[in-house]
Amino acid sequence: MDLAVIIGLLIAIVIVTGITAARAIRADNAADRGLEPGDGDHIIDVNYSSGLGGQQSQIRVPRDPQEYAKTFVPQDRKPKEKS
Repeated sequence: MDLAVIIGLLIAIVIVTGITAARAIRADNAADRGLEPGDGDHIIDVNYSSGLGGQQSQIRVPRDPQEYAKTFVPQDRKPKEKS
């Protein structure tokens, strides 16, 4: 093939990839993300299989943003509860 045809095809591929990426980013920004805060927990099912075995469990995540943030505080930094 001629060098000009190869370069033209490469440029076309780059342009199509760029347009597709821009559209995907725009569509992703328009999507609603996250969940509404509230009481209780979100329950997330976790399934893992490696082919030789697996694991199944559930994770509970607080719906309250403040309670969720408290899970990241180390035990020695948590304030002592007043009685």
